[in-house]
Amino acid sequence: MKTKNSPLKFIIPGALIALIVAAGLSYLFWPRWSSQLFYITGEEEPLKQISGGVQYLFTRLQPPLKTADMVPVQYADFPPFGVNTFLQQEVEPQKRELAMKMVSEAGFRWIRQEFPWEDIEIHGKGDFEDRRTQPTQSAWKKYDNIVDLAEKYNVQIMARLSNPPAWTRAEGNAVGAFAPPDNVKDYGDFVEAVAQRYKGRIHVYQIWNEPNIYPEWGEYPISAAEYVKLLKEGYTRIKAVDPDAVVVMGALAATIELDRQRREGISPGGLSDVLFLQQVYDAGGGDYFDVVAMQGYGLWSGPYDRRMQPRVLNFSRPLYIRDVMVRNGDAHKAIWLSEMAWNATPPDSGIPPVYGSVSLEQQASYAALAYERIQKEWPWLGVANYWFLKQATDQELKDGNPQYFFRLLEPDFTPLPVYQTLKETNNLTP
Repeated sequence: MKTKNSPLKFIIPGALIALIVAAGLSYLFWPRWSSQLFYITGEEEPLKQISGGVQYLFTRLQPPLKTADMVPVQYADFPPFGVNTFLQQEVEPQKRELAMKMVSEAGFRWIRQEFPWEDIEIHGKGDFEDRRTQPTQSAWKKYDNIVDLAEKYNVQIMARLSNPPAWTRAEGNAVGAFAPPDNVKDYGDFVEAVAQRYKGRIHVYQIWNEPNIYPEWGEYPISAAEYVKLLKEGYTRIKAVDPDAVVVMGALAATIELDRQRREGISPGGLSDVLFLQQVYDAGGGDYFDVVAMQGYGLWSGPYDRRMQPRVLNFSRPLYIRDVMVRNGDAHKAIWLSEMAWNATPPDSGIPPVYGSVSLEQQASYAALAYERIQKEWPWLGVANYWFLKQATDQELKDGNPQYFFRLLEPDFTPLPVYQTLKETNNLTP
């Protein structure tokens, strides 16, 4: 008696043949596919690239963000190459000069340099002497030196104006060392003093840093409306002294937090950068800045990660900020990245990689590719300041702080691979 052949006799071999063919094609073409997937997902490992590619497909199904790429944008045509410096930490003037020299040699056109209020108006209102050590000297002295060096090496300064002294608050540092002053007029007086002293020499000022997260707003609940009061005070004081100066909004920290109040063990405290910016506009803050600033950390993926979700943090985050700006009538204003970097915390260091972790080689490659993407794809993004040149000491390393592993130079000025790569890249780009 004749029996029917089971379909499985043909399906199973056919499936095996298809799998073998697919595996062969993958082996032949995977290098090309992998490269293409990197420029979509920012991932380098095959499984992460595949899952990232699927996530990207969902991104493509979302309504497009408004970026208004064809609108002329003011302050976006500057050379993008900048770096954060802590030159005020260097005690010896010759070290400040070496740092500035290495900034210039690496092709950086900008430094984002803090002018800490607590280090300039140290002991009380209107007191610009430094009596912390003897002999007494002008608190302006090292900042005058920094400005002199910037001019000598043809580097522009973005002056970050933050970190109030304890005397500006009735409760001192009990409400947080970075908390805003009780009276915004005190901040205005300080900002005006800086602008008066360096008029015609410093052209860009930044009003605060990361006002949307703890601890940069102290122990107070995050409030865009309260920040706008500070922003307005700083903006109007600077413009009264130097109408041509560029006033940059305090850098928005990329975060998905929604709890404005820090609660120990429950919430770190913060408000989404996207929501905070909208609330700045709602509070009338759009009239009091020339440039929006934000942080541009790549964290766990490379600079070409195009996956877009409001609760996902990656290097594409500026697209969300740009969308908010365009919807609020600010398409003509630029975004600057106050900080941009990938962290290279060694896996065997025992230090938690809270900022992500890449190899030194990836750190170097990603930094160069980040500048490449900015210049190729984002005509509305101006200066991008790498975080950071160096610290004066290795105390952060001793403290187990992963921030240390963002550096371009060791405290003794030994360059990391990322410095060498950016030196080659920045100097090649006109």
